[in-house]
Amino acid sequence: MRHRRGPARTKGGKALMILVCVAAFISLFSYIVMALWNAILPDVLHVSTINFWQAMGILVLSKILFGGFGGWGGKKHEWKRQMQEKWQHMSPEEREKFRDSMKDRFRNRWCRPPFGDHDNRQDFFSRKEEPNKEGTQPNENTNA
Repeated sequence: MRHRRGPARTKGGKALMILVCVAAFISLFSYIVMALWNAILPDVLHVSTINFWQAMGILVLSKILFGGFGGWGGKKHEWKRQMQEKWQHMSPEEREKFRDSMKDRFRNRWCRPPFGDHDNRQDFFSRKEEPNKEGTQPNENTNA
């Protein structure tokens, strides 16, 4: 004789349970946003307090503007998987060529690393500079 632990769950029952859990999570998260807003921002920024529905609206707006809450991450992981497959099928020469093209493409886009290929400060700190023929120190602004 088989012993059942609980009622058999159907697909409709699971979907309903998931829907209830998602609604509960969104409600809880909206309540947390509302509570934090009302506890901190009126005193700090002198703004008015908000209600539950305004907090939920702020969450929806932030999702639209910033794509927040993590999501399922499918596109990000798919891109990573495709790059790993492409990288595994490259020869060592192709990999080096790819590295060089990425270095050229992103070298000065956001910020420079403290010491890189384009920075002569590394040489300044790692070797002792000697005076040139005229008896003066070389100009640090010139690229060698």
